[in-house]
Amino acid sequence: MSHFYKCQSEREDYGQSKILFRRSMRITMLKKIGSLLFALSVLSLVIFHPIQEVSAETLSDIPDRSKENINLLIEKEIIFGYTDGTFKPKNPVSRQEATAMIGRALNLDNTKQKTTFPDVTSDMYASGYIASATEKGIITGHSDGSFRPNETVTRAQMAIIISRAFDIKGETKKSFPDVANDSLYYEAINSIASAGISVGYPDGTFKPYNKLTREEFSILVAKAISENGDYVVQEPSEEKPEPQEPEEPKDETLDVLDERIVTADSLNVRQGPSIDYDIVGKLTTGNAVKVHKLEGDWAYVSYGGLKGYVHTYYLVAKPGEATPQTVAIDPGHGGKDPGASANGLVEKEVVLDVSLMVRDYLKDSGINVVMTRQSDWYPSLDGRVAIAQKGKADAFVSVHANAFMSSATGVETFYYAAGMTDRERKSYYLAKFINDRLYKAMDMNNRGVKNAGYRVIKATTLPSVLTEIGFLTNDNDARKLKTQHYREEAAQAIALGIIDYYNWRD
Repeated sequence: MSHFYKCQSEREDYGQSKILFRRSMRITMLKKIGSLLFALSVLSLVIFHPIQEVSAETLSDIPDRSKENINLLIEKEIIFGYTDGTFKPKNPVSRQEATAMIGRALNLDNTKQKTTFPDVTSDMYASGYIASATEKGIITGHSDGSFRPNETVTRAQMAIIISRAFDIKGETKKSFPDVANDSLYYEAINSIASAGISVGYPDGTFKPYNKLTREEFSILVAKAISENGDYVVQEPSEEKPEPQEPEEPKDETLDVLDERIVTADSLNVRQGPSIDYDIVGKLTTGNAVKVHKLEGDWAYVSYGGLKGYVHTYYLVAKPGEATPQTVAIDPGHGGKDPGASANGLVEKEVVLDVSLMVRDYLKDSGINVVMTRQSDWYPSLDGRVAIAQKGKADAFVSVHANAFMSSATGVETFYYAAGMTDRERKSYYLAKFINDRLYKAMDMNNRGVKNAGYRVIKATTLPSVLTEIGFLTNDNDARKLKTQHYREEAAQAIALGIIDYYNWRD
């Protein structure tokens, strides 16, 4: 392109401007390159030169019970801590994280690459592990073709992944009430349970849909590695003496330190203070036990003629004796009023069944119970309140089941408060304690604690709540409420929430 200038000086000015512009651009580019090189050098220091050696001892938040297993994985560079010096054991584990851990444990190829999943790109840190694990049949995608790398792993999915990865086969049959024999994950759960990698919860359930945490997954992978024979946690070289049978306290020394309530469906009572000792009996939710001795996390207890050790995690304080506790349990509807009906369920029948179990659990815990109805009849709303007050109840709990559009799901609990009087404050906490137990036990959506002016909880001087144990109109909620297992779970949760309330109040 040619340029025309009015004079020679203008031509020189233009030429000088071009030179200055080019110099400026060169300097700017050099600065950018310098900044980029500095950033890359810092990044290489962070990635390839850790500031300090990390172990389970140097991470501040690893529970003692899992240090040995987590340390094994850290030493083998299967899992890592965070830069702030924590492990975050309660954080959920995503499908991408789980696949990476399995990939490192099996030394799979982690060369970043394109995968068959549209939502796993080649630049993702675990793309190589995901491709390798998929090729080996360890993990698969979803029916829509996606992998969902950020989705949290459930206990059922964990069982499938670990049993495939380490080729674990069940030699004996393990039975869990919440794992159907025809379910897709039955064989995998049976395999890892038979191998002792995961034995379920103390109440006998497996809870296949519970979300998995970093601590839980680490323990299971460590156990699977040891079971598979690749690595074994080294025992101290010094010979340990054989464990001695614990000396059972003599009857005359059985002072009662405390009384506690059992929170597990089925709690093993053992000869000694660890899971290595034989089981001598079982306790169930609501059993009020006497505590005679504490050894670490274990308590020596008695219940009738049964004596032995139980883990203190499954014991809560028994409400104090100074203030008597009498709660009114109100099964909603009844008689001429069926309440909601859907999916083959009738509300008045479901809530009566659950409420009668709540009564039994509470009575076994030493709490007095007044029932507004114990059969299929209809007391009026004001009549229910009158029954509670006549029975000298100091709290009122109305049990219902919900109904709405089919997509609505979960549990919720209501209290009434126009201001914040002592009664209203107690109503709120009663609702909170029950709801916190209920949504976890039912493994349902938590719709929360809400303020509402339902007459049965508004027209009373007692701390009062109305709890909804699930939606009859939702297929998943209804499926659970049809089973005795989940009805018992609901009853136990409500009873334990009431016990929590009395412990808080007193």
